[in-house]
Amino acid sequence: MDNIYISVIESLIFSSDEPISPSEVIRAIQEIDGEDISITKEDIEKTVDELNEKYTAGERSFQILRLANGFTHATRPEYAKYVGYLSSVKSKRRLSHAALETLAIIAYKQPITKPEIEQIRGVNSDYMLNTLLEKNLVTIKGRADTVGRPLLYVTTDEFLKYFGLNKIEDLPKPREIDEIMQDEDFIEQKRKIMMNEIEEIIENETGEADNRGSENTSGKDEA
Repeated sequence: MDNIYISVIESLIFSSDEPISPSEVIRAIQEIDGEDISITKEDIEKTVDELNEKYTAGERSFQILRLANGFTHATRPEYAKYVGYLSSVKSKRRLSHAALETLAIIAYKQPITKPEIEQIRGVNSDYMLNTLLEKNLVTIKGRADTVGRPLLYVTTDEFLKYFGLNKIEDLPKPREIDEIMQDEDFIEQKRKIMMNEIEEIIENETGEADNRGSENTSGKDEA
């Protein structure tokens, strides 16, 4: 592979809004330079490893991650807390405890039906499933070969991106989850999320109270 394509591959990964797969990189190169250009998925994998070695040697603040079966540029973990402080994107997409619980069940038990989810959770899961479908974190993948042929739910590539995973097998094992729950950074992050949720509840309740007050005032004026 010509050395020029190292920079081409780097630029394609850097400029892509979504994780870009090796096949997409190859297609982009061959569309521009011709079908006779010989570049394989192995070439791209090797190039990514070489670029990451170069970034590490140069003490760069970013790296190329393998994510959702593709590649994407990302900030190194040691700088993530600074970037996270400025970012509000995650907060807008925050999931409730019930949604996370439902998503975890699907992730570890997929493919799984709604009755099976509800049997585990012990409550109706219609709303939670609709929420996860709307956020494209889960999708429907066929029907079960059981009575009534209920729909089967599985996680999506968006789920992998949301949780920073390359493939579903990268999910923490149950024994690892206990360790994560005890991690100080996780506990601190959880505290911040809970505080944000409390603030949102207070703001919503205050807004509703103000609206009720306005309505009552309008009623008195009319009287």
